[in-house]
Amino acid sequence: MTASAAGPRAVCGGSRDRTGVDLGLGPGLDPDDLPDGLVVVDEGGRVICFNAAAARIAAVRAGDVIGRPLEKALPLEDLKGRRWWALTDPYGGLATRVGQPERNLLLPGGREVLVSARYVRERPTGPVRRLVVTLRGTEARRRTERSHAELIATVAHELRSPLTSVKGFTATLLAKWERFTDDQKRLMLETVDADASRVTRLIAELLDISRIDSGRLEVRRQPVDIAAAVGRHVQAHMASGQGSDRFFVRVRRGLPALWADPDKIDQVLGNLLENAVRHGAGTVTIEVAPVAATGGESGAERGTAVTVSDEGPGIPEESMSRVFTRFWRGSKRGGTGLGLYIVKGIVEAHGGTITVGRGPGGGAEFRFTLPVGVPAALA
Repeated sequence: MTASAAGPRAVCGGSRDRTGVDLGLGPGLDPDDLPDGLVVVDEGGRVICFNAAAARIAAVRAGDVIGRPLEKALPLEDLKGRRWWALTDPYGGLATRVGQPERNLLLPGGREVLVSARYVRERPTGPVRRLVVTLRGTEARRRTERSHAELIATVAHELRSPLTSVKGFTATLLAKWERFTDDQKRLMLETVDADASRVTRLIAELLDISRIDSGRLEVRRQPVDIAAAVGRHVQAHMASGQGSDRFFVRVRRGLPALWADPDKIDQVLGNLLENAVRHGAGTVTIEVAPVAATGGESGAERGTAVTVSDEGPGIPEESMSRVFTRFWRGSKRGGTGLGLYIVKGIVEAHGGTITVGRGPGGGAEFRFTLPVGVPAALA
């Protein structure tokens, strides 16, 4: 395929280059279909393939670089300003080298790109017959780095306040114990206890995020009475001062037996009810109902759906796609903004789904569905 015939996809359609040389990509695989940039260089150091992704990343026309020396077609520098191909010397360097691991390099103009290379030899320690280079943009890595930086900043901010309180009260009590009455001591210790619990919750959230991101969130399944769990959370809110008329619980008949991690289900229910009470208004409605977990087909696995809705202002339509992302806090500040991200991770670890929408009363409505989840040994 020639550059003039290929247009923007240019120069290396199929698994062979424009001269018919096999690129080793397998039959029927077009290099332009690869998501990463691919550059193939022959034994003379000249480019024989420059796919569409490589042209986009390097901001050049693929047809303009075919046949050119690699150092001219792809003039890379390391972060110290050294010319990369002259530094690594793929063709004249150590004969035992098999390639270069991925690293950050600079294109003309200072744009960063992730580059890795493989040296293809006909025999070990033989001359390099082909150099295969892959290019990737740094956008995904930068997003990950920004997310980690935001997480660190959020954690540092959230930890500072309770730890300052704990340190201040304990130092005061140690230095002036005799000067305080028993009631004053109790108030200080209760404050210390509450702040220590806040730190513990934050650390637990961080551990949950780590496990969710790495796919290592463990689910210890056992029978769960989810209607009873909902009742416990409602009673806890009423004991803390909420009126009994603030909640309406509806449990439908025919709930299937549910196998789930009771602690994690409590975490999900606690977060959703806390959000509804704190950020919503009016009556908080909790409905527990049986559902066909795979969409209602005949013989489908049954599951349980829990819906939590309120009558507050709700969530703006444009924000609903971001509700389950890290650090989303809505219009009101406070908290880490990690709770709903963790809730989604827990529900999905159980094989379920969670959605957000607008409730019948105009407020936010969260609905999560859990499959029965009977362990294979008992099925």
